[in-house]
Amino acid sequence: MKVLIVDDEPAMLLAMKRLLSNMEGVELVGSFQSAAEALDFIRDSEVDLAFLDIQIAADNGLELARSLRSVRAELEIVFTTSHAEFAIQAYDVYPLDYMVKPVSRMRLAQTITRASSRRGTSSSDGGDLKFNRLTVRGLGCFEVSSKQLGAVKWISKKSMELFAYLLVNRGRSVAKIRVLEDIFPEMPVKNAETYLHTAVYQLRKALSQHGFKEMVISAQEQYRVDLDQADVDFIRFEQAVGALSEIHAANEAAAITLEKQFAGELFEDRSFVWAAAERERLMIVYDAFAKRLASWLLAQQRYREAVHIARKMVSHNEFDEESNLLLLNIVGAMGDRQSLHRYYERHTQLLHQELGLQPSLVIQKLYEQYQ
Repeated sequence: MKVLIVDDEPAMLLAMKRLLSNMEGVELVGSFQSAAEALDFIRDSEVDLAFLDIQIAADNGLELARSLRSVRAELEIVFTTSHAEFAIQAYDVYPLDYMVKPVSRMRLAQTITRASSRRGTSSSDGGDLKFNRLTVRGLGCFEVSSKQLGAVKWISKKSMELFAYLLVNRGRSVAKIRVLEDIFPEMPVKNAETYLHTAVYQLRKALSQHGFKEMVISAQEQYRVDLDQADVDFIRFEQAVGALSEIHAANEAAAITLEKQFAGELFEDRSFVWAAAERERLMIVYDAFAKRLASWLLAQQRYREAVHIARKMVSHNEFDEESNLLLLNIVGAMGDRQSLHRYYERHTQLLHQELGLQPSLVIQKLYEQYQ
């Protein structure tokens, strides 16, 4: 298990290094006294478990935990602190554990054992840790796979659709009648029930080959999916966006990395009618985040990064005035009059051809300003 430590107290770093160095199966890959150093390190390095102080000099350990998770979603977090009163706030980022300093060898060993058991231990390869996790990509596509066997082979289209449906409900139980209405809308109830039971059986069979036989749970006429062993990109994306309430110099790199993870609309290559509302909601979440990030980059005069994001937003919704206004503002600030004219003319033509409208006065004035 690859472990890093972040603590601004040199004595604490030394104590933790000594404790961890004597623990079997643990490899200390980094120790840092600032959040920025840890975040830079984890972008290019494999880390399984991070011990973070909640107060790291001028940095916020909770914010660091969120930033680390946005880069490496499967990372386990353990908070070590002298301040027990922060425990409730710490659990907002779902840590593995919370330990009050000074940390004893026995207490640390218990946490390491717990982390190891969550990741799974293989005795056949000399004790190397294996992290069996189902990976789900729903942004721009719908792909499900595991490290062991690769892509999940669906037995039927309905079993695949059912899994996507339960994922969108994010582990919440869904009444059978609602599942029938959404997945089998045109079918008589009795027939739909038969097909649902078949789809559940086929789904469990497909997942069991990857070690996730118990992932789909049914009880009391309700269905849900257990997400404890799943890494779902659209769920991870929304959680990470929520953690980045404000973009600043300390988290801008994490924000840029996060924006790149939005590869397209939810289940973009699947025509799931029931997903329309969730698809639209996630796009609104992305647009709001992307506008904040592009505006931040514009203010920092990082035009190339800002214009790339603005173009992406406009491609998602060519009629959105805010996105078009932001794009024109960026290329105008760059001094790229050719692109400014091209984007303005395209926006004007689309509005006229599709809606019979002219650009708003705000966009017209901005265009004239940069001419």
